[in-house]
Amino acid sequence: TAQNVARALDEALCWFWTPSGAIHDVNPAELLAHTRPFENDFQPSRPAIWPTLEQALDTLPVENPVFFLALHGGPGEDGTVQRMMERRGIAFTGSDSEASASAFDKGLAKAIVAKKGRVKVAESRTVVESDEPLIREAAKQMLTHHSRIVLKPLAAGSSRGLFFLDRGEDLDRVVREIAALQLPYIIEQFIRGRELTVGVMDTADGPIALPVVEIEVDAGFTFDYVGKYLGKGTREICPAKIPDVVTRAAQQTAIDSHRSLHCAGYSRTDIMAADDGAYFLELNTLPGLTTSSLVPQELKAAGIAFRDFLEMQLDLGRRRGVNPAVRSAAR
Repeated sequence: TAQNVARALDEALCWFWTPSGAIHDVNPAELLAHTRPFENDFQPSRPAIWPTLEQALDTLPVENPVFFLALHGGPGEDGTVQRMMERRGIAFTGSDSEASASAFDKGLAKAIVAKKGRVKVAESRTVVESDEPLIREAAKQMLTHHSRIVLKPLAAGSSRGLFFLDRGEDLDRVVREIAALQLPYIIEQFIRGRELTVGVMDTADGPIALPVVEIEVDAGFTFDYVGKYLGKGTREICPAKIPDVVTRAAQQTAIDSHRSLHCAGYSRTDIMAADDGAYFLELNTLPGLTTSSLVPQELKAAGIAFRDFLEMQLDLGRRRGVNPAVRSAAR
């Protein structure tokens, strides 16, 4: 994502936030030269300038910047970074800290969108402790009602740690693997249907839905990390070859979810189109923006240039973001 955004916004300064917490000022040419980013970690050649992101934000090298957040997972998406910037009155792209935190927790997100009464959600159970008996009991309860269930991390991307389990399969093996991950989990009914995803972007006239993408998965494969990022056993069809009524239902579900969670800028909602309607699965407030990611595919199908999209996001961030009083107090 960072490579694709930096290529389009060639005048931008690039900061790299390492897993250790340090911030590096990165030469864009070095970033763009990095190969196989889904398989190889980026290692900046320059030493870190700041030991933490908070210190970096407290000593900004430019006046009134706007940050384009090309971050995925953990504190980049769960509201942590957004909260740091809000406290300092710094403008940034995407949703605010509250919306980010709500969407990142799949159980909470489902509860919020379901409360509005306009969006269908699958039945689910949440297990917040990595305790084998608790996970086993929750899975057993779900399997008494449903012949197949999905188990995925509660507050992380679904590309890793994703399990599908049929009634009668080896439950203990899956429970052991989940418990070893030490993560809260959501266990939900498997919805049989067409797997769709829809991007939403804010405009001056309100949020609009982008063309629908359908994810086709070959037998024996799942839309996990390998399928999503390495393209093994999956195909992404944009725009989806589905009936107009299904397209409209999916796009409306995405807009309703975006609004219910009070998202800003853009989002992407994953949906299962079943015989009885469109089901909300989850919403991503900072979806991938790589050359092969879903939102860029949808933008292309809609005739929206990627650079124009990025500029719109920066403008929205600027207009929503800088509070001079907060900036002054932070200094």
